[in-house]
Amino acid sequence: VAAVATAIALVLGTLASLAVARYAFFGRQTISFLLVLPIALPGVVTGIALRTTFVTLGIDFGLLTIVVGHATFCVVIAFNNVIARLRRLPRSTEEASADLGADGFSTFRRVTMPGMRTALLSGGLLAFGLSFDEIIVTNFTAGAGTQTVPMWILSAIQRPTELPVVNVVALVLIVISVIPVWLATRIASEGALSRG
Repeated sequence: VAAVATAIALVLGTLASLAVARYAFFGRQTISFLLVLPIALPGVVTGIALRTTFVTLGIDFGLLTIVVGHATFCVVIAFNNVIARLRRLPRSTEEASADLGADGFSTFRRVTMPGMRTALLSGGLLAFGLSFDEIIVTNFTAGAGTQTVPMWILSAIQRPTELPVVNVVALVLIVISVIPVWLATRIASEGALSRG
C-alpha cells in the first residue's frame, strides 16, 4: 500500500508542483491550498471524508480505497518537496535549453528533472514512511478482511499472548519507518550542499 500510494503521490505531486511553480493561471493559490489541506486536517476528518466519498460513489472498500486514502496525504509531501526545489532552481537554464531548440519534454528530462531529483527522492521516502505506519485513515478506508501491518498490531496488542510478536513487529516497523526519514534528510542536505 505504501509503495503504490507513494508512486501515485510522486506523479500527482510533481505534476501539480510543476503547474503551480511554472505557470500563472486562475485558481493557482486555491490548488496549492487544496493540495496541502489533507496533511493539515486531523486524520479522523480525512478518514471520514474519504469514507463518505467512497460510500456515496458506491466504491467497495479494500486495498484500492486504502491506497487512495494514503495517496491523498502523501501528495502533500511530494508537492511540498518538489515545489520548494522548483522555486530555488533558476529558470535561466530552462530558457537557455528552449533557446537552443530543445522541446518541452527534452528540457524537462535533461534540465528540470536532474535539478529536482533529490527532492523527488526525499519526498518519496518521507511519503513512504508516513504511509507505511498510517492507522487512522486506514481504519476508515479498509474493507472487511483487509488488513495492513499497523491494523494487525492494533488488534494484536489487545491479546496478551501476542505481545512478544507485537513487540518484535513494532521494532521492525520503527526501523523501517526511521530509515526512509533518515535517508530523506541526508539526501536533502546533500542536495543543498551540492548546490551551495
